[in-house]
Amino acid sequence: MRLLLINPNISESVSELIRAEAERSASAGVQIEVLTAVFGVAYIETRFEALIGAYAAAQLAAEHHSRADAVVVAAFGDPGLPGLREALPLPVTGLTEAALASACLLGHRFSIVAISQRIRAWYRETVEAYGLIGRLASIRGLDERLASIGSVQQDQGERLVALAERCVDEDGADVIVLAGAPLAGLARNLAGRLPVPAVDGVSSAVRHAETLVRLAAGRAHRGSFAPPPAKPHRGLPASIAALLDAGSRP
Repeated sequence: MRLLLINPNISESVSELIRAEAERSASAGVQIEVLTAVFGVAYIETRFEALIGAYAAAQLAAEHHSRADAVVVAAFGDPGLPGLREALPLPVTGLTEAALASACLLGHRFSIVAISQRIRAWYRETVEAYGLIGRLASIRGLDERLASIGSVQQDQGERLVALAERCVDEDGADVIVLAGAPLAGLARNLAGRLPVPAVDGVSSAVRHAETLVRLAAGRAHRGSFAPPPAKPHRGLPASIAALLDAGSRP
């Protein structure tokens, strides 16, 4: 089995964190490939940045999905995930979708611990889009400006722990979701330090992607996730144009 993880931002240091945690989490024999966006921003905090990241992820997915068994959108907020699920002929999941699915299997109410305040509105909308807003206890984020996106865990580790404890004590969280690719592996490193279970998106996405491949449930040909219908297009990269044309064929 081969899993393709796409980092929709341009930070190679974050891609290395994704790769390390994905390889630790994957079952024996599962191959991990991580790709980094060739354009975009260092890390995604806003809806507009997510829009850019979604297109960057779509371009990489269109170019490289043929050698994978499943694709993971490796940024919290899952930019572009629903569209990729329509267009790609293989399972697709993302860090948010997978982490929330894991959280729902571990407790009733979950809280999200994030790397910034600005990011919280977009995360809340993502949770709502997945139909899980009733199970969201809170979203708490760091107040400090990030010195380096690749060293958030080292620079802000104790503050992240304190936020997680507040989510439990003040917000009633049963599970903590440590949000974002820059926090990949933190749940593993904090094992035993938090008073409730903690999950992160990378390990959850790898395990759920493996399950989806093994389920072999098939692809939607009708309904809302059927491939986009045939229509004229112009100015698209060749890989995206080919993906659109392939999906529209019966």
